[in-house]
Amino acid sequence: MTGFFQSIITIVLFILILGGLVVIHEVGHFVAARLARVRVLEFGIGFPPRAKVMRSKGETLYTLNWLPIGGFVKLEGEDGNDADDPRSFSSQRYPTKMLILVAGVAMNVLFAFAIFTGIALYGDPTIGFKVGDVQPGSPAAAAGLASGDVVASVNGEYYGAFSGTSLLAALRESAGETVTVGIEKPDGTVEEVTTTLRSPSEIDAEHGALGIEGVRATTTSTRIHYGLGEAVRIGAQRTVDALGLIVGGLGSLAESIVNRPTEAPPVQGPVGIATQIGDVFWQLGPIITLYVAGILSANLAVVNILPFPPLDGGRMLMITLKRFLGARISVRVEQLTYMVGFVCLFAFLIWITGFDIIRGLGGGS
Repeated sequence: MTGFFQSIITIVLFILILGGLVVIHEVGHFVAARLARVRVLEFGIGFPPRAKVMRSKGETLYTLNWLPIGGFVKLEGEDGNDADDPRSFSSQRYPTKMLILVAGVAMNVLFAFAIFTGIALYGDPTIGFKVGDVQPGSPAAAAGLASGDVVASVNGEYYGAFSGTSLLAALRESAGETVTVGIEKPDGTVEEVTTTLRSPSEIDAEHGALGIEGVRATTTSTRIHYGLGEAVRIGAQRTVDALGLIVGGLGSLAESIVNRPTEAPPVQGPVGIATQIGDVFWQLGPIITLYVAGILSANLAVVNILPFPPLDGGRMLMITLKRFLGARISVRVEQLTYMVGFVCLFAFLIWITGFDIIRGLGGGS
């Protein structure tokens, strides 16, 4: 497949994944609002301008819009008006408002958990390394390895894509020992060969334990399976790990902005995320791409709970302040706060996208 068509498929994947995660987030708001009997004026897939009204039934308009990233839910009175309408968002009790706002975040967390649990049930993919070249006189050459072979296991042990350990690390730790290496040939056959790895004194930056070069990670034909209970436990743990990863990343971002404002931030914008999704899909396949979608879902949950307007967390903060300060925060001030917050978020998005482009051109790290 040509690079052009790979790029097109990568863009489509990015839109489907990120757009789908935003729609799932909005479904959380939609369901919570309906359960609270708050009037939902519109549920939109994509962002305006409107392309098509898919369904107009009852009080809710279901629309398809031209900008394909994400979606939205429009509630009666979400702008602070219509406080006298008992079915408007602004007239609801404080706990009801908070539940509606947090429902989108909860939906993203649950979706991440469902992805991680589903992958564990299906079977974690294992990661091997495709051989680029074999160094002459190396243990790999003695074992008969050739370019295109996939080194899949060491001493019968396969390494899960999400286990935190790697096959190359296992080879380095076994330096000087005689090991059995599982090999998957380009024609699909599987072999086991025995070879003695280089000793630690023979290993340097150019000579590894096995003696292969130009390697790249790839999935093997073996999966690691778990029972239902263990899969649920693993799904929960990976969800917690993903949330922690995002929180740690936000801390690194804040530190970078304060101390190194002119350097590339330790996060990626839409261009960088799309590039990573493409790299993972083409090199490691759809299952690990789905795992990345789970991480992005957790990312969306954490980002949206931040107390910054107009994110869900910012709206929750504003509602809480209004609860204690009352009329001292007018509808106009509230709307202006959301507008300023949106402009700041948009400017930040442009800033990190600029660094994404610089990285893509090879001008940044």
